[in-house]
Amino acid sequence: MSQDGGGKAVAASSGGMASLSDAQFKRLSSFIESTLGIRMPPAKRIMLESRLYKRIRALRHSGFQEYLDFVFSEEQVNAEMLHMIDAVTTNKTDFFRESDHFDFLAQRLLPERYREGWGVRDPFRVWSAAASTGEEPYTLAMVLQEFAASHRDFSYRILGTDVSTQVLERGRKAVYTEDRIAPVPESMKRKYLMRSKDRESRLVRVKPLLRHNVVFHRLNLMQADLGVREQFEVIFCRNVIIYFERDTQTALLRKLYQYLRPGGYLFLGHSETLAGMELPVFSVAPTVYRKPD
Repeated sequence: MSQDGGGKAVAASSGGMASLSDAQFKRLSSFIESTLGIRMPPAKRIMLESRLYKRIRALRHSGFQEYLDFVFSEEQVNAEMLHMIDAVTTNKTDFFRESDHFDFLAQRLLPERYREGWGVRDPFRVWSAAASTGEEPYTLAMVLQEFAASHRDFSYRILGTDVSTQVLERGRKAVYTEDRIAPVPESMKRKYLMRSKDRESRLVRVKPLLRHNVVFHRLNLMQADLGVREQFEVIFCRNVIIYFERDTQTALLRKLYQYLRPGGYLFLGHSETLAGMELPVFSVAPTVYRKPD
């Protein structure tokens, strides 16, 4: 057993290390919510401990207090802070996740808007605002490349952003295990994925044809200035706002709205909604919204 700052006994955690004290947890949860927008209620305390424990062990710190003193020190505020953000963020993603969104994109959105000249004079721009390890932006690239194959004057560009440097680096490498690509249709696997020469590794890589059209950048959606200068025909911000408080959700979506070109589309996750936010868009499909022309 150990004592927290207020003298309250705290049970030992992983590897005999003392658990987060109330004061330590409050400091961390307040920082995470204010910096990343992610809610960190008491129910997530054990999860936070276990994720940070790995980082503490890697740095050979004696416990949470030494680690907090280190991460919040002036000289580490940028370097180690990025590692901590990597540790505490959730990055669940799959190829063709919530596949009806990609069906809508391929079967309705692209044909309709192409007839109006989208993607012809200038590239059709898509923003994957929570790109994680790259499965979503590369799924988008497959769908858009399929369309481009039958519409030779159509071009596209995809921006993938995430707050975690670690997952973005994996996205840039574009290397996945065979089980990760299971949802990809067989015809697309043959066209857009390359198997490793070492067949025992069971690894595949996205072909340069798609990688050329996808750019990854680190971006914290809570920043006042996102540093994005162009507007987009489509923004995917799926399964992101579920981690935020209502006011944060509204502020973020209003911010993203400014980056949609008139007539552009916003895609949310299936468990997310714009109800009550008074955002000037209209629904065109489940969790798909369009900005007026």
